[in-house]
Amino acid sequence: MNIHEYQAKQILKDFGAPVASGVAITSLDEAEAAVDALPGPVWVVKSQIHAGGRGKGAFKELGPDAKGGVRVSFSRDEALANIKEMFGNTLVTLQTGESGKQVNRLYIEDGAQIDRELYLSILVDRETSLVSFVVSTEGGMDIETVAHDTPELIHTVGIHAGQGCTDADAASLADALKLEGNARDEGMTLFKNLYEAFTSKDMSLLEINPLIVTSENSIQVLDAKVSFDGNALFRHPDIMELRDLTEEDSKEIEASKFDLAYIALDGEIGCMVNGAGLAMATMDIIKLYGAEPANFLDVGGGATTEKVTAAFKIITADPNVKGILVNIFGGIMRCDVIAEGVVQAARDVSLEVPLVVRLEGTRVEEGKAILSESGLNLIAANDLDDAAQKIVKAVRG
Repeated sequence: MNIHEYQAKQILKDFGAPVASGVAITSLDEAEAAVDALPGPVWVVKSQIHAGGRGKGAFKELGPDAKGGVRVSFSRDEALANIKEMFGNTLVTLQTGESGKQVNRLYIEDGAQIDRELYLSILVDRETSLVSFVVSTEGGMDIETVAHDTPELIHTVGIHAGQGCTDADAASLADALKLEGNARDEGMTLFKNLYEAFTSKDMSLLEINPLIVTSENSIQVLDAKVSFDGNALFRHPDIMELRDLTEEDSKEIEASKFDLAYIALDGEIGCMVNGAGLAMATMDIIKLYGAEPANFLDVGGGATTEKVTAAFKIITADPNVKGILVNIFGGIMRCDVIAEGVVQAARDVSLEVPLVVRLEGTRVEEGKAILSESGLNLIAANDLDDAAQKIVKAVRG
């Protein structure tokens, strides 16, 4: 689960991180009070969307010459003008895609005197099985370019869970970021606090870009992006309260109500599979035969007819779907349950796109009988390879 920058900063502030004063607004009626709550003389107006690259983004409605989604304002009137221009418009960045995201929240923040911009993130390193810091002296909006062109400027420090972030770890990070004097002392404290925040809140990503050194040689968190492990959210009702459903795909929201593992993609073939590994293999073989999957959807091992029906409806709600592939290997899952769900859902949505079904495993003959007696216009497949070829041929004509 992702949250907004202002929410992330509040969490980090609770763990002792230095952040500037700021006020979030969700309507234009709150604009003047927000600006007046900050001392100035510089106000930074920041679009709050779940996507990076806001500073380089462009608003669809304002044309290519308009300023981006993060704007520095040098007067009260300029700050209010930026708020009015940005709020409610659609911001397009490299991460949003061409459709962009509507800006329904803004964060107005006190300005900072920046001497240096650094990069810091914490994530789970799958190769070392360690929570690891990734840092660079080359922070700012072009960190992706730095990682691509000069990877030697990116430093990684793995943290051993039994010890936590030690003085030696903090010193290594301070050395990598070339921190000296007061900034070094503050940085070493900050690194430990950020590690504590990451682990205690079950984060999957904590990114600060930039982490700045001010003109007074102090450390400050200028931006923050935080994602949480969805499997651990039951432990954090306070984090769940921060969820912004307007930033999430409506189909993914609906899937979460039925405990379905669903991720929307950009292709044309909808997939309904049981088991994450089989789902990945199904997506791969669709691509092998020249098409693109429209989603990842794992109905799990204990799905009911109701759950399967919901999954089918979610797939067909995607206007890009031109065909559906159901690929079920019944171990714990029974093929007849899947078949009943498919039949019920196809009737409920008046299915008009090609449907290929491959069933194998527990009660497979009963499942096939339900499908054959349903009167549905579906295509039966013998195995995964056969199923993939048939759905791609049906979709591509």
